Amino acid sequence: MLLKPLIAALLLALPGAARADLLVFAAASLGGPLDRVVAAWEEQGGAEVTVSYAGSSALARQIAAGAPADIFISASAEWMDDLEGAALIGPGSRRDLLGNDLVLIAADPQAVPVDIGPDLDLVTMLGSGRLAMALVDAVPAGQYGRAALESFGLWAEVEARVAQSENVRAALALVASGAAPLGIVYGTDAIEEPRVTVLGRFPADSHPPIRYPAALVADADAEAAAFLDFLSGAEAAAIFEAAGFSVPWTSQPDEKVSP
Repeated sequence: MLLKPLIAALLLALPGAARADLLVFAAASLGGPLDRVVAAWEEQGGAEVTVSYAGSSALARQIAAGAPADIFISASAEWMDDLEGAALIGPGSRRDLLGNDLVLIAADPQAVPVDIGPDLDLVTMLGSGRLAMALVDAVPAGQYGRAALESFGLWAEVEARVAQSENVRAALALVASGAAPLGIVYGTDAIEEPRVTVLGRFPADSHPPIRYPAALVADADAEAAAFLDFLSGAEAAAIFEAAGFSVPWTSQPDEKVSP
């Protein structure tokens, strides 16, 4: 439920409530690699970081409602645009942090790879099951997936067969558990989950470019800025690239972390 991360954020905002030095709101698809980046930061003496993962839409709404985040990493420019338009993002701090791709996955480890295009027969492939996707009207992974299917003229025939989840990792879990035979997720999600098989990758031109903008939330302090710079540095890039993300920026030397 979207209510759970909101309640957690509100509890952190209560007077006297314990919280980490830095609170990062991050798209659910970053879970795993971002945790490893945080560990590297903290090992070097950086401030303690807690990451709240959810769909980008839910996180953006929480920030707009006053949740005490220091950094926001979205899986879509749209939600960052909304916060920036409302002057809730630190001026000049926004940057494109990562890129990703979109894949069709299956629960069957013996599933045969397919060519993704207008001739893909998803209805037959689904049988009596459903296609797991993140919310197609609100969550970036779902929006990208819908756009890709629409580009091939496939959306109309599968729309009624889609099982929508609150975020992309929930859609991934439906396939990994066998509750759904097929799903559309990010390529990096498939890498994080060994129980799914990648059947094919959606062509990059079948959907808008998948970019993860990151920015300071308004009034974030210097420690938050230092961590955002670390996220944009070469050490973090190596971790993200190992997890399958692309890094669409020119690498710069990491800033030294002050204990």
